Amino acid sequence: MAPPGYGKSTLLRQWARRHTGTSTWLTLDVNDNDPVLLLSYLTAAFDRILPVDPDVFRQLTAPLPSVRVIASMLGAVLMAQDRVALVLDDVHMLENPDCHDIIGTLIEHAPPGVQIATAGRRPLPLPVQRIRAEGRIVEVGPDELALDQHEAAALLHGVGVELTESQVHELVGVTEGWAVPIYLAARSLKARGNAAVDIAKLAEHRHVAAYVWAELLSAQSDETVEFLTRSSLLEQMSGALCDAALVTTGSAARLEALAESNLLVVPLDDRRKLYRYHQMFRGLLRAELALRDPDLLPQIRRRAGTWCEANGLPDAAVGYTMAAGDADHAAQLVLRRVLPMYRAGRIVTLRRWFDWFDDHGHMNSHPTVAVVGAWLSALVGHAATAERWADVAERGAGQGQLPDGHTSIAGLRALLRAGLCRHGVEQMLADAEHAEQLITPASSWRALTLALVGISRMLTGDTGRADEELAQAIDIAGDDGALPTASVALGQRALIAFDRGEHDEARSLIARACAMVDEGRSQEAPTNAFVLAVAARITRHEGDVAQAEQLLAGAQRLRPALTYALPFLAVQTRLELIRVLLAAADAAGARTMLREADAILRRRPLLGILGEQADELRAQIARIPVGAIGASALTGAELRLLPLLRTHRTFREIGERLYVSPHTVKTQAISIYRKLGVSSRGGAVERAAELGLLSP
Repeated sequence: MAPPGYGKSTLLRQWARRHTGTSTWLTLDVNDNDPVLLLSYLTAAFDRILPVDPDVFRQLTAPLPSVRVIASMLGAVLMAQDRVALVLDDVHMLENPDCHDIIGTLIEHAPPGVQIATAGRRPLPLPVQRIRAEGRIVEVGPDELALDQHEAAALLHGVGVELTESQVHELVGVTEGWAVPIYLAARSLKARGNAAVDIAKLAEHRHVAAYVWAELLSAQSDETVEFLTRSSLLEQMSGALCDAALVTTGSAARLEALAESNLLVVPLDDRRKLYRYHQMFRGLLRAELALRDPDLLPQIRRRAGTWCEANGLPDAAVGYTMAAGDADHAAQLVLRRVLPMYRAGRIVTLRRWFDWFDDHGHMNSHPTVAVVGAWLSALVGHAATAERWADVAERGAGQGQLPDGHTSIAGLRALLRAGLCRHGVEQMLADAEHAEQLITPASSWRALTLALVGISRMLTGDTGRADEELAQAIDIAGDDGALPTASVALGQRALIAFDRGEHDEARSLIARACAMVDEGRSQEAPTNAFVLAVAARITRHEGDVAQAEQLLAGAQRLRPALTYALPFLAVQTRLELIRVLLAAADAAGARTMLREADAILRRRPLLGILGEQADELRAQIARIPVGAIGASALTGAELRLLPLLRTHRTFREIGERLYVSPHTVKTQAISIYRKLGVSSRGGAVERAAELGLLSP
């Protein structure tokens, strides 16, 4: 690890070329902070050199893929290899802890014959101390990368510049062996045809590299400088993109010429169709453009976004459009991408896009973005954000349709009100029926609309009409591929049938729901907690205790993400879990579930029959002795902590991620150990995995 310009990437390229086995390379950027996207790129990189299990690709393309499962599968691919190298450049671009864990998983799985080389400006938060103690790591920093006098002289000679020994010594001293300023000084001298360098003047400058870069730019033609500065706004460059964004021609040839001249233009593919600038000097070029012609920045970015949109690069189109500050067009692009991105598990990228509107003050003027962002937040359990953005959506004045042409903005507002259920189930039903009138049958939101109508009727006691609405929702959701909606609706119908005594029908319905969960491989969807809880209750009633316990563990693992943002589903899930636990005479676990249900009911007290059911179950719990406290009594906070215990992170680092103190993490960890009947962190992870409380 070292600051920019020390030759990290060059060293990696040299190392990869000399590697005796096969190697694959991945250069990371800020967009790779989406764990699903990072896994996609890693899988593609592996697939270039290794036999990757086809199931990895199926998992990646499934609705709401499991990041942990896919990372483990890629780790298993590595475990079976020998003389393989994975090169990860610019790892400092990764800031998402989930992405750090992915890299950590690969390192943990790597056998002795597999080497993983990383380069970046700062180290990743990995278990370096343990790996170092095991003798499995070689670290190269600025001291090792700095050029000595002999190496600097060789670099100067390679560029075609000859300096005296004393001049080289002085240049190395001024730059402290920093490779890029030495290289740029040589390029500047070469361009000027000057065999002397004013080392003293260079030493006086605070930013050596920027100074030498400016000197080098001054030696280029105006046309070249214009191309360099303007194209620096592009994340990756191709001839066609540069032509469109810069309103010019011949960019492909110019990029190839710049790469050939080694002017810090790096080809990204073997066909030399894609390029990027050295990160450090891309920043200097952009600063130069901001000084020369700041009005051009949004124009170039807007044209780049238009080209990306027309050429099948929607994510890049969103990025450029946002960078241009064009909130109106960015809103259209984001709203078109929401459902496919959500179903692909690209939650992190979606959240980053919605946060951009929020951070830049555009939510109030784009209520449709606010309402969709609120829905997304509710589905992933971010209740406070869902409520805040819902309030923004209600205040907004936007009318009309979403980009799909079939979804009314007013209808989507009504649907959100129904989902949040902040004013009781009677109002939930009114809102859901209003949404049903406004959201057309062709809308992708239609299945969810009918499901909420059915659920609200069920909560008011009208189970007959509820069953009809839910059946319609299932048919439409199946056609649209909205499997989480379909499985929840099937779970609701299974409950209705079970409470009527139609146990065969209930078993058939919940089997279909569980099959959808498995078929879609969307095991990490929070709403699956409800499906698994219902399945556990029905399975337990039929006497299959082992299967019921497995389903119970799956529901427990997912339940922390079911919050008061979807209060009816959160309470229903916990009530079903209480019934399963009472059947097992587990009063401690049932009491934990009841406390969580009561906490939600205090926020949302008008949830129809659910309040009555909670009171009935409370009376049953009171008649059972507490008994032993086991895994079923893990609280939501403890379940959120549990997956992090199997990482390399310290309690302090875990606390930073969960926004709690290290003392709180320690207290919760000790409680987990006690409930799981273990005495260590490793024992807790092992026992939780055995119980199904951790994903594979």
